[in-house]
Amino acid sequence: MKKIVSTLVAVLLITSVWAQNYRPETSVAGFMSLPGSGRNVYNFNPGWRFHKGDVRGAEALNFDDSAWQVVSTPHTVELEPAEASGGRNYQGIAWYRKHFVVPAAMQGQLVTVYFEAIMGKQEIFLNGKLVRKHAGGYLPFSVNLTDYGIKAGDKCVLAVMTDNSNDKNYPPGKPQYTLDFAYHGGIYRDVWLIGKSDVSITDALEANKVAGGGVFVHFDQISEKKAQVFVDTEVKNSGTARRVVTVETTLTDASGKKVKQTLSRVMLNAGESVTVKQKMQVSNPHLWSPDSPYLYRVESRVSEGKLALDGGVTRVGIRKAEFKDKDGFWLNGKPFGQLVGANRHQDFAYVGNALPNSQQWRDTKRLRDAGCRIVRVAHYPQDPSFMDACDELGIFVIVATPGWQYWNKDPEFARLVHENTRMMIRRDRNHASVLMWEPILNETRYPLDFALEALQITKDEYPYPGRPVAAADVHSEGVKEHYDVVYGWPGDDVKGVARQCIFTREFGENVDDWYAHNNNNRASRSWGERPMLVQALSLAKSYDEMYQTNGQFIGGAQWHPFDHQRGYHPDPYWGGIFDAFRQPKYAYYMFRSQTAANLNHPLAESGPMVYIAHEMSQFSDKDVVVFSNCDSVRLSIYDGTRSWTKPVVHAKGHMPNAPVVFENVWDFWEARGYSYVQKNWKKVNLVAEGIRNGEVVCTTKKMPSRRSTKLQLRVDYQNSPLVADGSDFIVVVAEVTDDSGNVRRLAKENVVFTVEGEGEIIGDATIGANPRAVEFGSAPVLIRSTRKAGKIKVKARVQYEGTHAPTPAEIEFESVPSLLPACFTEQTRQTNAASTAKGQSASSENKILSEEEKQKLLIEVERQQTEFGEKHKE
Repeated sequence: MKKIVSTLVAVLLITSVWAQNYRPETSVAGFMSLPGSGRNVYNFNPGWRFHKGDVRGAEALNFDDSAWQVVSTPHTVELEPAEASGGRNYQGIAWYRKHFVVPAAMQGQLVTVYFEAIMGKQEIFLNGKLVRKHAGGYLPFSVNLTDYGIKAGDKCVLAVMTDNSNDKNYPPGKPQYTLDFAYHGGIYRDVWLIGKSDVSITDALEANKVAGGGVFVHFDQISEKKAQVFVDTEVKNSGTARRVVTVETTLTDASGKKVKQTLSRVMLNAGESVTVKQKMQVSNPHLWSPDSPYLYRVESRVSEGKLALDGGVTRVGIRKAEFKDKDGFWLNGKPFGQLVGANRHQDFAYVGNALPNSQQWRDTKRLRDAGCRIVRVAHYPQDPSFMDACDELGIFVIVATPGWQYWNKDPEFARLVHENTRMMIRRDRNHASVLMWEPILNETRYPLDFALEALQITKDEYPYPGRPVAAADVHSEGVKEHYDVVYGWPGDDVKGVARQCIFTREFGENVDDWYAHNNNNRASRSWGERPMLVQALSLAKSYDEMYQTNGQFIGGAQWHPFDHQRGYHPDPYWGGIFDAFRQPKYAYYMFRSQTAANLNHPLAESGPMVYIAHEMSQFSDKDVVVFSNCDSVRLSIYDGTRSWTKPVVHAKGHMPNAPVVFENVWDFWEARGYSYVQKNWKKVNLVAEGIRNGEVVCTTKKMPSRRSTKLQLRVDYQNSPLVADGSDFIVVVAEVTDDSGNVRRLAKENVVFTVEGEGEIIGDATIGANPRAVEFGSAPVLIRSTRKAGKIKVKARVQYEGTHAPTPAEIEFESVPSLLPACFTEQTRQTNAASTAKGQSASSENKILSEEEKQKLLIEVERQQTEFGEKHKE
């Protein structure tokens, strides 16, 4: 026992150090940075002036914005309470203005502002002139400043009008008061300033060419012995004279060692673009898989003689995915087994959709820690850094075009849906993680011609072997007859519903009706032990169904791993295995226990585990539930006075590791006899040991908490440090504990946070952020970085202090420097609130409905959901 504990402590210390030193890479417009390539990239996130609401003349060059708040993107137009569903988010116009000087390093270059996404409709003004209109909230677009005569050294003002109010004319189109998620407003993803030569690699989205533009890496003849790698690179001459350049492509392994290299000489007339097609063969390739997500690096360079013009790095994984209908899903020439994972909405407590890249990484890691090997994005393309993280951490992705329960008969709406599909494929086609496209509108009745055109687009935009397949609901028009994979349910394979592989797009939901939404798979973490246990066991039952197959049914994605806000219902979605702050519930450990005990993942939590889902309180169940991936579990109580050993059931056709239930173990009055009568409270404990091959390989101990005596703080790094760029944030959690560090799950306190150094608190008392109420023993706070790397000290105390109140705590950590230079003129430090607080001035266009209107709309939601979610019961 002592050896196991010592080893665990050593591993935790190593992990803690590594977590703060590891730096996930960030892609910009599809490329990782390539030093010396000639391309300049600046962080354009800091230094925006912001105003919530419409302002006459805000686009003008000389408009006085000095009274506006200074913010950094990613940014949300309004901070919200952690529970802000039911159309409580701001809907309407907001303005951003940025003063900047084009860096001298961009002398003679083409200068572009690259927006990863802005919610809703946007109008972009450069020095008072309208230069672009854009509609849609989930895909990138650019503004080429050079087209308007801007060059290095010029002072500029960029003004951006954003509007996230309802609009039926572009996807998703559905009004938010009937929507199962929210269109949180603002410039909520990264903004970059990119400078490149007048002869350079095009941007795949701006090039607007079928299966073209940018760099497109694809593969053929993949096996463990060899693989063919094809790299298509489009280069454009935007200058006025003919140029002769060299396109050099180097394939390196994960350590940077050269594997293959090829060069092509290209002559370009003025205004001409050419696609250079190159081929390399790799011997004995490292094949990508979720459990071994090995990434090669494709270095692209364009040069003229010795002069570097442009370039970047594309990370790729070599892998062969096959859907063999009744034989199921195969990866790299072998049957893979079941693909089980989750869906993912992008919002977070307080900040809505405005997640920095580090939180995108942390979300991905949390899902991989939970054993998810596939994620279906809900219901729109996600942040580029989330896709990068899925490549690196080993999670397959189903990428969906924006849409949910809405169809507009106007042909322009369908055209825009298809345009979104083309754009998302061009953006994400190089990701090893992309397994399927979902090119249709979720839970929507659409016509046959739409379904067929959507399918054809996936083939046209990826016309090579190994293309990601197209998936859609089996009951939708034209899907069963034509699509590659169909969404269905366990048992549909036995019923002969389809010939294709069948996948459940959303499992785990047990709603009673779409008005009340009462169901046992949803539990707010604040409700405590019993509801979360019911939730975990409910999801275990649904998880188990994902393994009931004859081979054709290949798995499913749980709905939904993170609690999130919704438009049409007053309650948040509480079905997550994490809450909105990403604190785990019992269900997380059930998911985690489904990973193989012998898995040694390079980045995610793996190996043997055991967890006791029981708090040993006066309200706890007599039965004790344990989640483990071992062969068996030994549970001991009262310092080993009694013990029981039970197998972890690994039945064929069922979940890998069934929950272990020890009946009639906990008796509060018996425990009270030790603690109160015998005064031997230390003897009241539960110890669970995971046993493999006859040996104890992991252990955990739980004791009932005694009186609340102190607070303790921890930082939720998840292997990604806090970056000093002015917009990154991290979660710090305060827990109420007894003298021994046992969390007091029944504590009822408010925690007040303060911060010193290079950090600031997001939110205040107006949204319940600070002070923060303790729920299930803990209170989280979001700490955002400043633009200066350095030490940050967070302090926590209970709001109402006294002689016997829990004592305060403090923790110190450091932010790390941003790797990219910033470009902005504004020097004022960002204010303490990330945006206008909820309830302050600025009108919102949220619609107030009559009871009759509400009922009518909810009936329609229920009709749609019933059609697409209950077919498996037929």
